Amino acid sequence: MKNSLYTFFSVLSICFFISCKKTENTNTKTIATVKNEIEYSSNLAIYKYDGYSIVKVLNPWPDANKNFTYILKEKNASVPDSLQKYPQLSVPLQSIVVTSTTNVPFLEMLHVEKSLTGFPHTDYISSEKTRKLIDAGIVKNVGQNERLNIEKLIDLAPEAIVTFGIDNNNPMIANLEKSGLNVIIQADWMEQSPLGKAEWIKLYAALFGKEKEGKKLFDNIVKNYNEALKLVANQKAASTVLYGSMYQNQWFVAKGKSWVAQFMKDAKSNYLWADVEGSGSLGLAFENILDKAKNADVWIATGSFKDLKDLADSNPHYSQFAAFNNKNIYTFESRFGATGGTIYYELAPSRPDLVLKDYIKIFHPELLNDYAFTFATKLN
Repeated sequence: MKNSLYTFFSVLSICFFISCKKTENTNTKTIATVKNEIEYSSNLAIYKYDGYSIVKVLNPWPDANKNFTYILKEKNASVPDSLQKYPQLSVPLQSIVVTSTTNVPFLEMLHVEKSLTGFPHTDYISSEKTRKLIDAGIVKNVGQNERLNIEKLIDLAPEAIVTFGIDNNNPMIANLEKSGLNVIIQADWMEQSPLGKAEWIKLYAALFGKEKEGKKLFDNIVKNYNEALKLVANQKAASTVLYGSMYQNQWFVAKGKSWVAQFMKDAKSNYLWADVEGSGSLGLAFENILDKAKNADVWIATGSFKDLKDLADSNPHYSQFAAFNNKNIYTFESRFGATGGTIYYELAPSRPDLVLKDYIKIFHPELLNDYAFTFATKLN
């Protein structure tokens, strides 16, 4: 199942908060400088005030020409006049629609999954807990990401719809807003930092009034990630790594600043395309891949292959790689939910600590003898 929604980074700009205090003309309430609650994410900022929070979503899609600001207002709170121009949502929310499977684990981790009332193409969701809600009719199918069923959404009347844009032309988002629906643009898929991507749990924590729980959950992920880093702190990056597979007429490798490449770097491996500038992926001809990675020690294959035969059947030229003949090939995409959703795509962004351990197990198996893979599968 080909699906990828993971790339990009941006420079955080919050000049609105440079001054220590700003007094409003018609509202004596002041906006004091407070600490950004976000530490690792490049595309999210949250400022917590008495009775309300300011949420900023930065660089929401590639080459974005605008950012987004939202005010999360608690009951009976007073919001300064200068913030009235931004969309306001009353929190904690009681109902929500999300449009990416990567959001589902955040809801479950915060124990608010029962607030989910709609999702586009519900077959993509793998979580057993949320699948039960779908089967019970609590979570409705609301169409496809760029063709959401607005009539159904109006009928559901969720207090917020969290969605994403892919470029500066997003008519679906405009249509949702014109219909009177509260829309929040997210940019977790733009993050390149593993911990930065996982930190988006704090947005959902703020939406549901569970900031303390969200911080505790995220801090534990950071702790686990750092403990995994310590395991390989004194290890050499000995294993040379081939990544990707053929798709149509090109082989797509992860660029050196991508989310995937960061895991391979942190797990102390010698990823052969680590020096390629930028994030996202780079399409190359098969000959270029073979020339550089014919003798690679490990191959991380993209695609839902069941075994080596399945891989070879997809392209007979794969047998030219040493990693194929040495049976040292892994994939993160061969585990599925009950209706075909890829578990890795859904859960991995929220649990980078587990992804990192999988990579360490691949490159330095002696360090995690008793560890069972969460996502990765070795092709036999």
